Amino acid sequence: MAERVFITGVGMITAIGDNVAGNLYNLRAQHSGLGYSSYIDTIYKSVLPVAEVKHPSEALFALAGIPVKDGFTRTTLLGLAAMREALQDAGITDVQSAPTGFINASTVGGMCDTEKLYFDIIDRDKTGTFLQYIDTLDCADCTQRIADIVGFTEHIATISTACSSSANALMFGARMIKQGMLPRVVCGGTEALTRFTLNGFNSLKNVDKQFCRPFDQQRTGLNLGEGAAYLVLEGESFVKANNSRILAELSGYCNTNEAFHPTSPSPEGDGAYEAMKLALAMSGRSLEEVSYVNVHGTATLNNDVSEGKALERLFGDKVPLFSSTKPFTGHTLAAAGAIEAIYAILAIQHGLIFPNLNFSERMEELHISPVTELIEGHPVNNVISNSFGFGGNNASLVISKYEG
Repeated sequence: MAERVFITGVGMITAIGDNVAGNLYNLRAQHSGLGYSSYIDTIYKSVLPVAEVKHPSEALFALAGIPVKDGFTRTTLLGLAAMREALQDAGITDVQSAPTGFINASTVGGMCDTEKLYFDIIDRDKTGTFLQYIDTLDCADCTQRIADIVGFTEHIATISTACSSSANALMFGARMIKQGMLPRVVCGGTEALTRFTLNGFNSLKNVDKQFCRPFDQQRTGLNLGEGAAYLVLEGESFVKANNSRILAELSGYCNTNEAFHPTSPSPEGDGAYEAMKLALAMSGRSLEEVSYVNVHGTATLNNDVSEGKALERLFGDKVPLFSSTKPFTGHTLAAAGAIEAIYAILAIQHGLIFPNLNFSERMEELHISPVTELIEGHPVNNVISNSFGFGGNNASLVISKYEG
């Protein structure tokens, strides 16, 4: 029988908190991390809202637990900060104590710093200022630097599937455990804001000049965010031998690729429907046992219609409580799946349903509306967490309360 996969440690940093406790506090207080950039030099600095981690890159070295040194991008530093907390939360002082893999996710890698090389080229007085970052563009640079500092030497990999990246990282790690390849894998993702992503999404006309409004009739687009999150996954036999503390179970997961369009999901939510359906089937849970869905909910015109129709197709007239937490964190791209997986665990641990901020009017294409007020004391046993990327790359996770 394949190993069950348990989550034994979590760590994160986002626009609403430097750690898991900070995120929980601001989720409960309904404090959004959206605002305007303090650290990106762009003409959109005071025009397009973003959810920025509230520290300059220089200050992140302390959170990352390393001295200031050249060549470390904001992406890497955010990842190290979240990694430190995840390992501490799992009680891991030495990743060499057991074979431990590392599956990281990022979409832009070190572009937050390498894109500054352009100014070295056009301004000869600055030539060489940012040259130290030339090798950090590769998405795997942050992976390798985190691995080198933390001490990972087993299987190390980088996944870049746009918005579903870290959800796919969790699936990859879980599959390795189930196949007996490793007893423990740390999975997640890290992403920093860049001019490239801000300009890119804006050129697609997918960015809202107001704070994003997922599943709202008046929505006009997303707000980008940044952050990092990692989860420690352990197989059942290792958990028992190690006497690990269990936070939750990663009971089901599925990735589907509908390949409908390079950037748009299918109008009827075909890929999203299949991903949720098959993830739930793997978990062994019924439709009625789903307590909450943390939807992908980007507030783009196409995504919310597609995902909403997928929910109605799967659950009929009994769609569970659902909400998007992106009005808190912005859309953190590769880090989103891991951040929202941790939010799913917090929902289970504390009996919470998080509100879908900024909602005012139900979409005309749907019969359902998200939760708009914080619900406390609600039994939450199984959560579906969705992360859907470009090209129809749909990832759904089922995170369940540990029942023994």
